[in-house]
Order: sequence, then structure tokens, then C-alpha cells
Amino acid sequence: MATSTVVAKGSSTAVTVKAFRVAGVPVRLHFTFILLVIFLGVSIFGSASSGSGSVVFMLGGLLSVLLHEFGHAVVAAGFGVRTTEIVMFPIGGLSRMERPLRPSAEICAALAGPLVNLALAGGIFAYMVSAREAPPIHLADFADPNGKSVAALLLYGNILLAVFNLLPAFPMDGGRVLRALLRYVRPEDEATRIAAWTGRMLAIGMGLYGLVAGQFLLVFFALFIYLGAAQEGIAAYGRSLTHGVPLRVAMITEFHTLEHNHTLRDAANLLLSTSQQDFPVRHAGQIVGLVGRNLLLRALAAEGPDAYLAGVMDRQFLRFDPETDLATVLPQMAQSGRCAVVMEQDRIAGLITADNLSEFLMLRRSGLEL
Repeated sequence: MATSTVVAKGSSTAVTVKAFRVAGVPVRLHFTFILLVIFLGVSIFGSASSGSGSVVFMLGGLLSVLLHEFGHAVVAAGFGVRTTEIVMFPIGGLSRMERPLRPSAEICAALAGPLVNLALAGGIFAYMVSAREAPPIHLADFADPNGKSVAALLLYGNILLAVFNLLPAFPMDGGRVLRALLRYVRPEDEATRIAAWTGRMLAIGMGLYGLVAGQFLLVFFALFIYLGAAQEGIAAYGRSLTHGVPLRVAMITEFHTLEHNHTLRDAANLLLSTSQQDFPVRHAGQIVGLVGRNLLLRALAAEGPDAYLAGVMDRQFLRFDPETDLATVLPQMAQSGRCAVVMEQDRIAGLITADNLSEFLMLRRSGLEL
């Protein structure tokens, strides 16, 4: 899977753990992926018939998914768009781009991932022919790979990964191709909503078939497709509500600041006496950092109340110009989950948080023009 969600420098997907970097691109593990690995590990090593082949199959599957995502990243880089991170989910990976791709570029980048898997399948098949290894493999064998040929499992696994991703179900690669084609005749947000609706309908059909046929792996895949498509549909609706609206309309203009030589005790007192949860930190009239509630609580536990803010504040905070289109800010805030500072040249003009963005969207949905 690939996505052209815009991500700010220093931000990352919530509920993920940074695992490693490949070619400068951070690879993060979604918590559901970690749970799946733990479940498979317990199943494999708790089995009496477990063996090294199962471990090799798991590692080979992980490598196949990573190469799939780097296929997206390499093609996107060819169009001048950098990949900011790769997130591993139970049904595959997701590449996040620093800015949206043009329709033609999105089609090429989306198709690159499945083509990588087909190329891997071709290479594995050539090896199997040369080694005269071609035992029959069935879909059910993926749930219990013990005793099966690892090469054959990886061959069929790559084919399944390619075919599965080519389904016209957003956010799969086929859904992104569909969205890109629709963008030639429809606005981007409308194209996304249509592709997301298609993905939800396909997921419902896949889930029902899986229940009837007893293929619960299909039900598992259908659930993630539905949730991903629904999330993309909500994001598209949010962009339609905010497109063309400057950030200054939604920002918080009444706020408190702290000085870099203030202590954590000072910040804690301000946190208690106001409803504000994020505080810009000043030094010589310039904003040099940001202290949020969670960061403050961690610092109090680790450093004590008399530590200075200068030693614990977040220096890599998000910042925006007040004239920035709110539709551009929305995905960045969704990814980081942090407060951002709105700067008008060198002067702080306001703050933007997930809470006040949610309130703004609720007011817009109610028909209020702000």
C-alpha cells in the first residue's frame, strides 16, 4: 500500500514504534503489527512441529512487504517526492509521502509495489524450477507453514500480496489507482470519497464471503480494508470542509507562554491554573520550544520540579504560517497528534491543537461559516 499523506518534518504516525531505518527512511511498526508478530511467534514456537522454516517464512514475508513499500518509495522519488516513513500493518505496509502525487505519478507509484512482488515471485519460481522443488501449496497452509516448502510459501505469498493489493479497494494500491483515474474527471476529495466507498463495499462483500465460507483470514483482511477506507473517507470529508480556509480562522489566539529559564514547577502551576495544555517557550523574544502536558509529566517524573524548561522542551515543534491552507495542516496534525505554533514571520500569532481543529470541523459541519 502507498499513501500520499503530507507529513511534517519530525512528525510520525501515532501508536507506532520506530523499528529501524533503511536507506534513510524510518520504518515504524503499528501496534497491531506487533500484536500479530507476538501471536504468530507464540503459535509457531509453542507448536510441537515448529522449526526454522517457519521463522524463515516470517522473515521472508516481512522482507517481501518491505521491498513492496520501497518499490513505491523509489518510483515516488523518481517524481521528486520523498518518502517520510514506512508503517508496517498486519495486512502489509504503508508508505507516507511528503506531499501528494500527481495522478499519473500516483498510478506509477501504486503499481510499483505489486510489480516488485511479482518480480520476487518470478525469481523464487526460477529457483524452484532449477531446484526441482514444486510441492502443492494451498491457502490454508499460510496459517500453518510448518513442514511446507518455504520457497513455495514465499512464491504464493508474493503472488497473493500483489493480487490483494491490486484490488480496487481503498487504501490498497488498486484503490489508489482508481482514485488517481477518478482525479482526471473529479476533484481530489470527491475522487477519494468515491474510491473509499468502493473499498468499504468490497470489504463488506469480502467479509460476508469469508464468514459464509469459513475463511476467517479473509474476514480479518476485510476488517482492515474497511477501517482504512473509512478513515480515508473521513479525511477526504475533512479536507473538503477546510480547503481554501486559512489557518488563522481556526487557531487559538488567547494563550500563555513560558520563558526558557522557568522551571517545571512554573509550567505545572500554569497547567493547573489554566485550561491550556501546551505552552510555547520563549527566549529573547523568540519561540524556541514547546512544552505539552505529557512531556511535562514525564519530565517531572524524571527530572523533578526544579529542572529548567530549556533542558526538556520540544525543540522540533510544528510551525505554520497563519495563511496556510487548513486542508494542508489537517493531515499533518492528524499524524503528529501534537500542538503546533502559528508564526507570522518571527512573531507568534496563535496555537493550533487537535482539540480546536475538531471543534472547528464540528462547527463547519453544522453549516456555520467562520
